[in-house]
Amino acid sequence: MLSELMIFILLMFSVENLFGDLFLFSNFYIPVFVKRVMVKGLYGQIRKLWLKPTREMMQPMLIQWRAGNSVEKVERPLRLDRARALGYKAKTGFVIARVRVVRGGRKRQRAGVKGRSTRKQTIRKTLGMNYQWVAEQRVARKFKNLEVLNSYWVGKDGKHYFYEVILIDPSRPEIAKGRTTKWIVGAGKKRVQRGLTSAAKKSRGLTSNRGHSPKLKVRPSSRANSRRGN
Repeated sequence: MLSELMIFILLMFSVENLFGDLFLFSNFYIPVFVKRVMVKGLYGQIRKLWLKPTREMMQPMLIQWRAGNSVEKVERPLRLDRARALGYKAKTGFVIARVRVVRGGRKRQRAGVKGRSTRKQTIRKTLGMNYQWVAEQRVARKFKNLEVLNSYWVGKDGKHYFYEVILIDPSRPEIAKGRTTKWIVGAGKKRVQRGLTSAAKKSRGLTSNRGHSPKLKVRPSSRANSRRGN
C-alpha cells in the first residue's frame, strides 16, 4: 500500500512538471494549463529602462554633463547591462570615461577666400566615420596609456552626443595575465585607430550582411582595395 502511494505521489509530481500547476478539488488533482512567464533579471530591467529614457531621468544628468569637461573619467558605468555585454568587468585595469561630441555635421574653414560666392557656398564636409568612433578616438588621445575596448550611447541633447567608453590598462598584471583580457596586450594595440572596435566596424560597413562579401570595397579596407586597382 505504501509503495502504491509513493508511485501515485511521484506520478502527480511528474504530471505537474509536464502540464503546469495542480489544484486539489474534491480530493482529486486536476491539472490546469498555466503559461509560466520568465521574470526579467537586473540587466533585463536596465535594458528595458534605457529603451525609452524619460525626460525626468535624462535632464538632470545632461545639465551636469554639459557643465563638465568634454572627456571625464567616471567611477562606474551608467548602463551596466550594455557595458557588460561589450566586455566590461568590475576589476582592476578597467576604466570608464564619458565623452561629449558636438553634433550637427562638420564644416570646412574658408577664411580669406575671394571670388564669386556662388562657387563657395558648400562649406560642409562629409565625415567618413560616425560620432561614436570619433568619441572613441578622442578618449584614446586623452588616455594614451590605455586601450579602447568598446563604447555605448548614454544620451544626447540639441548640441551634443554623449558616450561612455570602456578602456583597459594593458600594463596591469590582472589584464596581462587574465584569460579573457590578455589578448589586448598584443593584438589589441591601437585598436581604435585601426578601426577594430564595434562602433568602428559599424561605421566601416563591416557589420551588415553585405560586409561579409570578399568583393566589397571595404574588405579588407578601403585603402587596400584601392591599391588593388578595384
